[in-house]
Formats: sequence, C-alpha cells, structure tokens
Amino acid sequence: MKIFNFLLSCASVGLALAPLAVALPSSPRPRSTKITPKVIIIDAFEPEELSWHGISQFNLLEQNITVPGFSPLFPQAHCTGDGSICQVVTGEAEINAASTVAALVNSPLFDLTHTYFFIAGIAGISPAVGTLGSVTFARFAVQVALQREFDAREKPANFPSGYFSQGTTAPGVYPHSIYGTEVFELNDNLRQLAIGFAKTGDLLDDERSQQYRANYASDPAFAPGAAFPSVVACDTATSDVYWSGALLGAAFENATTLFSNGTATYCTSQQEDNAILEALVRGARAGLVDFARVIVMRTGSDFDRPYPGQTAADNLFAHSPGFAISVANIPVAGVPVVTGIIAGWDAKFKDGITPSNYVGDILGSLGGTPDFGPGSVFKGNDELAARRMGRAVRRG
Repeated sequence: MKIFNFLLSCASVGLALAPLAVALPSSPRPRSTKITPKVIIIDAFEPEELSWHGISQFNLLEQNITVPGFSPLFPQAHCTGDGSICQVVTGEAEINAASTVAALVNSPLFDLTHTYFFIAGIAGISPAVGTLGSVTFARFAVQVALQREFDAREKPANFPSGYFSQGTTAPGVYPHSIYGTEVFELNDNLRQLAIGFAKTGDLLDDERSQQYRANYASDPAFAPGAAFPSVVACDTATSDVYWSGALLGAAFENATTLFSNGTATYCTSQQEDNAILEALVRGARAGLVDFARVIVMRTGSDFDRPYPGQTAADNLFAHSPGFAISVANIPVAGVPVVTGIIAGWDAKFKDGITPSNYVGDILGSLGGTPDFGPGSVFKGNDELAARRMGRAVRRG
C-alpha cells in the first residue's frame, strides 16, 4: 500500500518512475574486478530509491549487484554500466542504515577510497527554516534523541521537556557521557559546491502544498514555512523517534544547538544520517573511505510542528501534501550534484575537495580537534588514551 500511494502521489506532480520490480537480476562480475564508483547515492526506502530510476541522465539499473550483509529488503546495489555511479538502499532507521553501510564499506566488491557518498532522502522540516519541497544540505548531523528522558507527565516542573543530556541532571547542560555518535561535521567546502549544483535544478511544487503551507503565514517566525521551496544550508537531526509538536521540536532544536556548541542550525529530522556517518567514519579509520567526501541532502516532506491553531496530533496524522514533491525534488536537485561531480572529476573532484573546517566525529577519531564537545579524546592514534578520556568524561 505504501508503494501504491507513493506512485499515485508522484503522478500528481509528474514524476516519472520506472516499473517497480520485485527482484532484479544480479550482474555477474569476476571476483577479481572491483567496482570503483565516483558517486554512491544512499537512500533509505522505496520512494527515495525509485525517484532515481527512469531519469534521462544516467541509468542505475544497468548493473544490479547482490552484496552480502545488505538488508534482505534491499539486497542489491544498483550501478551504471561503467560503475561510476551507484545506489544503495539501507532500509529505514538507524540500525538498518548502519548495518547496510558497514556491509558496503567492508565489501570486497567495491573500491571506495575515492568515492563521494551522497545521502539523498526526505525529512521532516522546521517551518522556521524551510518548507515542503525545500532542499537542504547539512554541515552537521546531530543525534538528538541520544539523551535521558522522562515521560513528559512525570518530568520536573522546571524542565521544558522530558529530554536532557546524558550524564546530567538538568536541561541545557552539555552531555557528560559521550558515546561518540552525537555529532558529525562534514566538509563545508564540498557542501557549498553541492549547493551550487543543486540550485541549477528547477524545484517542483504543487497546489496542495502551496495551500497547506499558507497556514504558517500568520506566524512571522514561520515565514520560511509559508514560502516557496528553495535550496537551504542548514543542519539535520537524527532520531529513530518520528516526533511532532512545538515542544519536542524546540527540545531537539535546542539539543542540536547545545551539542554543536551553538554552531548548527537545526532544520530537518530523519532516522538514518548519524548511523550512516558512523559507519563511514569507521571505514575512514580503516583506510577504506574518505570522510571528507560525504554530502547530506534532505528534502522537506512534512512539518515537524503544527501551524497556529493546529494540534500536534493533527500535524502528525495529517497526510502531508509535501511528500510527493519532496520525493520528486530528490533527483531535481540531486542529479546536478551527481553529474557535476562526474563532469568535474579530473579537474576538481578526483583528488578530493580540501576542507577548511573540522571534519569528523565528536571524538576527533579521524584527527584534528572538533569545534564542539569536549575536544579530541585521541592523542595521536592512542585508542587506550581515548578510552581513558571517555571514562573521565562520563564521570563528569
């Protein structure tokens, strides 16, 4: 039913899709020949996957490679005939995302040392920053639900929500217990190039989305939510929990600000990105991937909080009219990013885009010093020192 409704929605905005196949034939490939993609598109579920199929610029279904360790629902990587562009579908939420990307990174079928990883999916969006159909590119991904929690009915009276940082006893305090996946920072120079490519796409919109977003126009704080879709530089929050409401929206917006030391601008909510990024960091530590070659693009499918006069429940249970255009705008904005990298490979992208900001996780495990959190817990490559520092942080 999910796929049927998706196909009907996409028809309303003129999104062309290839016929859905239950199983695609695997491409025989000698074990001695590795695929060396220049770009791998990472999606989470069927609508995102299908949005790339049937486009005119490249054909991802020329090779269908079964990869051990992939989700049983999405067991294959899809690639162009020359292997320069591939697509991986992880399955939804953090465990699926981490498991599939870990399997990809460690697969002997691929050489990923020069690959650009392009996370391209839909997300909830804050009307204070963007709107239905908007395309966002993140520098920071923040695991906002990695916190302590009270049921809101039992929280202390002075707590604005039931959420507060690990290892603390009050809201607004930086986590004293650091797990290592709380915050990732990506290559901002690469992000700016991707934004420039995406802006060449003609974003789609429809009448139903225009009518729905007009409900936000009465609140000046939500002016971006009432506007037309655009390309926005802002940051993303990861949580398995699919939330709705002004209170939770504010709580996770505050967590994004707190965890990033005030640098990140929360705008989208999704269920996979920190999990994917952790798998890629571990691959980078093993010399299998380059973490400075990661792009996170999310399109706004629904609002994370209600418009004035609407309840949080109505916001969550309403069938968001933005779903179809959010899916349609993935390739509208994403194809120029992919083709831009391919076209500029020899001149610009082959040797990588040198970052001017810190790139990595909250631990500093790839080198350098994070500009958020407690600073690097690694001394050179000394994992034992890192573990000792982690214990000291947890003790507060």
